[in-house]
Amino acid sequence: MTTTTLAYRLGDPDWEQRYPVLIGTDTVIGGVFRWHRDWLTLTSGGEHNLGRPEKGHRGTPKAAALAAAGQVAAEYAAGHITAMNLADVTAAVPVLDGPVPLLHPRMPQTLRNIETAETVAATQAQFRWRPYTGFPGSDNHQWQECELCGWQGPRYWSHQRGRNGGLPSTYRHPASEEFGAPAGCVGDAKVRELITAYQQ
Repeated sequence: MTTTTLAYRLGDPDWEQRYPVLIGTDTVIGGVFRWHRDWLTLTSGGEHNLGRPEKGHRGTPKAAALAAAGQVAAEYAAGHITAMNLADVTAAVPVLDGPVPLLHPRMPQTLRNIETAETVAATQAQFRWRPYTGFPGSDNHQWQECELCGWQGPRYWSHQRGRNGGLPSTYRHPASEEFGAPAGCVGDAKVRELITAYQQ
């Protein structure tokens, strides 16, 4: 089999935006995901960083994911990797069962990253968010719980922080049937009442 005859597709992404790479009905041959600006593949041969898309060829995230998936398909067609379980290429929903690390395991333990993560953690506490995972940087998902209504899900810090030194929006998250949370959480007035930063 050659790469020109091997048909592959992306499965649904998990909460960290990791896409399984599939062939046939449901055979998982690996996964692809973005970490900051780089695209990575995860296969039976391990993890491989493909780097950043070339300037002028970025396209949409889905297009970049498909391009990365092509690398996985080529490796599989060449016999360099084998099929995997879906659980091996996707991230499970986190469960809070102990202390949460300050940084995501992928984040280097640099002074700058630690200081940024500490600032983010303090702001999350102030605005009543409970992280279930270490800080992954501003543009990667972090699983969090809204302490106002119990909603849980992935959030980007870049979408939560205030703009130009201002307060974050009082719109906190989408609706959730599972947690009984309406769109935006408990409503603008109640958010302002429960979080003292909005009252100053």
